[in-house]
Amino acid sequence: MNKPFVILISTLFGLTVAPALLAQGDAAAGQAKSALCATCHGNDGNSALAMNPKLAGQNAKYLVKQLQDFKSGARPNPTMSAMVLSLSEQDMHDIAAWYASQQPTMQGANPESVELAESLYRSGVKELSVAACSACHSPTGSGNAPAGFPALSGQHQEYILQQLKDFRAGVRQNDDSGMMRTVVERLTDKELEALASYVSGLN
Repeated sequence: MNKPFVILISTLFGLTVAPALLAQGDAAAGQAKSALCATCHGNDGNSALAMNPKLAGQNAKYLVKQLQDFKSGARPNPTMSAMVLSLSEQDMHDIAAWYASQQPTMQGANPESVELAESLYRSGVKELSVAACSACHSPTGSGNAPAGFPALSGQHQEYILQQLKDFRAGVRQNDDSGMMRTVVERLTDKELEALASYVSGLN
């Protein structure tokens, strides 16, 4: 085998493997790096304030994407943009690994809206071509980790409702191919409120 070929293969191998190695998050390192995050999101990712999302148990791939989007501006948020400014890609993977390893605390759903919400979550609205939430977020609300679809189970109702309204209004646009915006654009406030309550107690 000639030397130029060996160099070429080595270079290609390095380019292929390095990102894969970088993408491995270290939960222990992430715990140490998440000290500042704990101020708003809690030591274990179970935030005490309803408008601050719980990060405990969230899919790592989703968390990394949100951190990247906050840093790039794809998901505008002055507070979070400032918080992630100094984070490297490895920092993001480590922090995501830490929070993904934690257990979220459960909330409680409003019994008066469970029937409506369960129908929306599990079946969607066929007449309006609204897909079922469970198709991406799973029947138990645990999301789809390989696809990067977030877990919803136990999340604060207020936070979920705000995100649904932001997607519907186009304020938040960092959903791939506009998936969330397409789903919620035809839903009413009452339906969004029911869904937000429902997933907070879903497990």
